[in-house]
Amino acid sequence: MKLKVRFQLSSMMFLQYFIWGAWSVTMSTYLGKTLGFSDVQIGMAYGAGAIAAMISPFFMGMIADRFFASERVLFVLHLVGAVFLYLAADATLFDDFYLLLLAYTICYMPTIALTNSISMNQMKDPGKEFPGVRVLGTIGWIAAGWTVGLLNIEHQATTFYIASGVSALMGFYCLLLPHTPPKDKGKKVGIKEVIGWDAISLFKSFSFSVFFIASMLICIPLSFYYNFTNAFLNELGMENAAGNMSWGQVSEILFMLVMPFFFIRLGVKKMLMVGMFAWVARYIMFSYGNIDEGIWMLFVGIVLHGVCYDFFFVTGQIYVDKKAGENVKNAAQGLIAFATYGVGMFIGAYISGQVVEYYKTEGTVPHDWSTIWMVPAMASGIILILFTMLFHEKKKQKEEEPAMAN
Repeated sequence: MKLKVRFQLSSMMFLQYFIWGAWSVTMSTYLGKTLGFSDVQIGMAYGAGAIAAMISPFFMGMIADRFFASERVLFVLHLVGAVFLYLAADATLFDDFYLLLLAYTICYMPTIALTNSISMNQMKDPGKEFPGVRVLGTIGWIAAGWTVGLLNIEHQATTFYIASGVSALMGFYCLLLPHTPPKDKGKKVGIKEVIGWDAISLFKSFSFSVFFIASMLICIPLSFYYNFTNAFLNELGMENAAGNMSWGQVSEILFMLVMPFFFIRLGVKKMLMVGMFAWVARYIMFSYGNIDEGIWMLFVGIVLHGVCYDFFFVTGQIYVDKKAGENVKNAAQGLIAFATYGVGMFIGAYISGQVVEYYKTEGTVPHDWSTIWMVPAMASGIILILFTMLFHEKKKQKEEEPAMAN
């Protein structure tokens, strides 16, 4: 890949994830502290992204892959999204804000797959070249967190204005990207291809079925972290909470680098279990941490993000890639994304909002966070135990699953 193309793609990834990181991390703080929305409403707001994640595969299958060049679709989606995000920043009533945010996320979510598609289309060996480009997306997310934290705007609509401006910039930048024509132009694509029906055959495998269910379930307690951590840290009085949270993405990069070592030593099944255990440990750290003597627990919980994300989600994506085979690889990845970022996150957004609302207090800290964090900790622990027991039973039955072997 030429240096110019690498720079174009890396810059694209930086802007793509800067936009997301600029508004989503601190949204719970802004909606709760500034607009006075209830915790249930905050959970519903985060659920808008999950709804969009369930819709985006249909969009990709029916429009982007068949009719228009990817960079032109990106151009339109980011420009239209910039308008919705700007209007959302001006909204003060929940119904108005929710509908505008839903419209925005429906524009944004398909762009994740489109940026990946544009990148891989320019690569001879995506397995080796893509990580070096995609890591700029994580750096963009970190930069957004540091920007918001240093400007001290976590409680302000300014985060949405910044994201809107960068989204507009990204839209025009997309016109400078390498041309990526629709891969299925002129090809008749039915509803089975759009929903990834061919991947259903993978459920014949016991290990894939267990992985699929565990992935969807673990995203329910996972929503507590994504939706309410910034509000939690701000209520405790942590300065520059958004900037400090970005250390989670720093650890994500570091653990990504050492993943090949752990693949050799542990194998896929144990790596998935370590990733799930990290979620339990993170929530326990948050439950017992405080801004004084226990501040180290808060930072440990944040930094555990690298293990939580890489060892479960990245490992899971690699497992699905190997398990599915070439013919249904894309359909299988779409199916997992639908279950996790769609169904799992949507259920989690609703439950997390209900739980946080239930444990409101009259004290200096408006919520009983020690109790709140134990809810996802116990849920993650139960899922981990069930996951371990099912695979132990499978081992006893001596079923052959080479892709899950240590």
